[in-house]
Amino acid sequence: MTNKEIIQYVKNHPSGKVKIAIADIDGILRGKYISTEKFLSVVENGMSFCDVIFGWDLQDALYDKESITGWQNGFPDNPALLDLSSFRKIPWENDLPFFLAELVDAKGKPSPICPRQLLKSQIAVSKKMGYNPVFAQEFEWYNFAETPQSAQQKDYKNLQPLTPGMFGYSILRTSLENKFFSELFELLTKFNIPIEGLHTETGPGTFEAAIKYADILEAGDRAVLFKTAVKEIAYKNGVMATFMAKVNENLPGCGGHVHQSLWDLENKKNLFFHDKDPKKLSETAKQYIAGQLHCLPVILLMFAPTINSYKRLVEGAWAPTTLTWGFDNRTVALRVLAGSDKATRIETRVIGADVNPYLAMSACLAAGLYGIKNKLKLKTAATVGNGYKNETHGKIPSTLIEATLQMKNSSVARELFGETFVNHFTMTREWEWRQHLKTVTDWEFKRYFEII
Repeated sequence: MTNKEIIQYVKNHPSGKVKIAIADIDGILRGKYISTEKFLSVVENGMSFCDVIFGWDLQDALYDKESITGWQNGFPDNPALLDLSSFRKIPWENDLPFFLAELVDAKGKPSPICPRQLLKSQIAVSKKMGYNPVFAQEFEWYNFAETPQSAQQKDYKNLQPLTPGMFGYSILRTSLENKFFSELFELLTKFNIPIEGLHTETGPGTFEAAIKYADILEAGDRAVLFKTAVKEIAYKNGVMATFMAKVNENLPGCGGHVHQSLWDLENKKNLFFHDKDPKKLSETAKQYIAGQLHCLPVILLMFAPTINSYKRLVEGAWAPTTLTWGFDNRTVALRVLAGSDKATRIETRVIGADVNPYLAMSACLAAGLYGIKNKLKLKTAATVGNGYKNETHGKIPSTLIEATLQMKNSSVARELFGETFVNHFTMTREWEWRQHLKTVTDWEFKRYFEII
């Protein structure tokens, strides 16, 4: 639709309102309804949004070391840009018009801490180098037959999985919960998040969905919106969906793997494919892989942003622990799928479902381009067999604070993402680490209560 057609659709919608949202640093959509009249004014004159959404954590607790915003400046409204090209109709809200927005500064320039703007900045670098990034994300998540109220009343213990047992790729389970399963597929597609595949994963009440590939900004939008949309569709069905990286030590974790390739600017040629190479992999692709492996320790924070993220990144849990790559190997950090000029791509498997997709895609692209710009060579051969046992190139950080300090002290991270973003993002992760240090856990009670 053209901008004129979009505006006309908004004017004609019987609800008299529009829904808008901005993704915060954790990838959580912060938004509101505005009237049609207000929307038309925003299109004409611009808009603003309270900058507190970048001054607090995912539970609205204010950061204590914030420099971007805080009590010191009174949490003012920050200029924001509504992106008409992000227009969607929310099918479970009577096709209500929806738009994404992003922060800018007083002069209309991109905010260095806005995740969607960060992705746009990496796209600009890529286009300048002659590449069009084509990405897609896939998610695994757990579903529970609970409501927010019942989960809280149970203190998030002994929650009822939507279905019992370990039953990956189950036809029976999709029939058992067919209404929810079908609504996910159909409503997400209507919301312009086309799904290529949807199936049960190994784990009680666990689903996996693969979102169709697109140019990277659209892929990022789809992934960010997917997580909230799934939760909203789940609510409609009396279900709670969670994208925690690990819900139980005895169950598999949840990945948010990102598939990626670089094409020429006209999208006519996949630059990762090379028909003369024995493995059909181009030198550009090899440099891209080398760049990600080189940068992975200092960008891991953008792939694994929570305390819980690192409970997933353990040996034998379908998530990588080593700086490895391989062809169609699910035990390595970077899985390469080569052989076809249309489908040759790299899958970054480190990424968890709890990630902010804009940050994850920014990190994938920036690191890959770093490898191309610096003509990095792959230091290790493709891993064959168990990637957990191949520590030739090293291991990834194993805790949030380790990953945070690696990024905070990295000149490469600052080169790729800028001082302001790195300072802000690592500050938020240090805050997250300190919050968890104060908490007395069930594990501590079970281990120490009687014996000590």
